[in-house]
Amino acid sequence: MSGQTPWQTVGPYFHYGLSWKGGADLVEGKGDAGARMDLLPDGHYTLNPNDQPRGVAKGEVVTITGTIYDGDGTPIPDSFVELWQANAAGRYDSPDDTREDVALDPDFIGFGRSATSAEGVFTIRTVKPGRVPGPGNSLQAPHIAISVLARGVIKRMVSRIYFADDPSNGEDPILDLVPAARRATLLAVPEGEGAYRFDIRLQGEGETVFFDV
Repeated sequence: MSGQTPWQTVGPYFHYGLSWKGGADLVEGKGDAGARMDLLPDGHYTLNPNDQPRGVAKGEVVTITGTIYDGDGTPIPDSFVELWQANAAGRYDSPDDTREDVALDPDFIGFGRSATSAEGVFTIRTVKPGRVPGPGNSLQAPHIAISVLARGVIKRMVSRIYFADDPSNGEDPILDLVPAARRATLLAVPEGEGAYRFDIRLQGEGETVFFDV
């Protein structure tokens, strides 16, 4: 058989890859945020079995809660959010980030997963990321890169979470590429001290902006 074979729905997932059900806690390394990810030669990541327990991450602690909805507006109970972000100083825990003038946090990995509850709700407890370099000499606003995986989704859906109350959003070169009428779908709305709401809509009215990768 020649040519490309069709895509299948993502999953099923091995227990080793999704070893913990619930929210992601990147502050204290709980759940699927508790192990370091190693980059393999083929470009994929794997859990490091020799990673040691970590302490408490430095920075402003924030909790992001949201619901993932399908095109009909129905919450999706069997989905999850995977996230990747810089630490509070604005540096990624990655060999690709070689900026020695920006400090690494040995207690912060920057990677995590949150499965949704029966009501389609996910929770992320993390530190607010610092600003990282953007195209040219620009700086990006604080943001968290996310991937959404769910039933009926044949490839991961990639988006970002920005913070609606951050004054640097207007300077972000990536956010500026998004039509003004749709930028609100990328903004986590404050709901109290350190608490934010960020709902994800896979299709339909108010569909979240997703990026091609």
